[in-house]
Amino acid sequence: MNKTFFLAWVVIFVAWYLGDFVVHGLLLHAEYEQVPQLFRSPDTQMHYLGVMLLAHLLMAGAFVWIYGRGVESKPWLEQGLRFGLAVAVLAVIPTYLIYYAVQPLPTGLVVKQIVYDTVLVLVLGAIVGALYRAPRTV
Repeated sequence: MNKTFFLAWVVIFVAWYLGDFVVHGLLLHAEYEQVPQLFRSPDTQMHYLGVMLLAHLLMAGAFVWIYGRGVESKPWLEQGLRFGLAVAVLAVIPTYLIYYAVQPLPTGLVVKQIVYDTVLVLVLGAIVGALYRAPRTV
């Protein structure tokens, strides 16, 4: 673990937390209000902010750690997007499909969760790819 790893961890943590706020706090907020029985109230959610921050800290650290262990000398954007897609297929898509199987979530909401969060991890993959790219030689 080096300086790049810790810088990337912080950047991905912030980007992921903000990205999740955009996806779930803004884009999907109205749809979540349609199924209030499945979610904590906004006031109650604030009591769990530390848990949310810890989850994002862990996800960001693991995301950067795994990327850093497998980074190759190939184009950074392609590599970052490929990694983001792998994370989506491994975690994002199956997680929402499992939630859909066990919770009475509207199909349209689940599709949007999958699409928006897949786009988010693709962006995160591009960011980590950029942070790990080889320095230019002139």
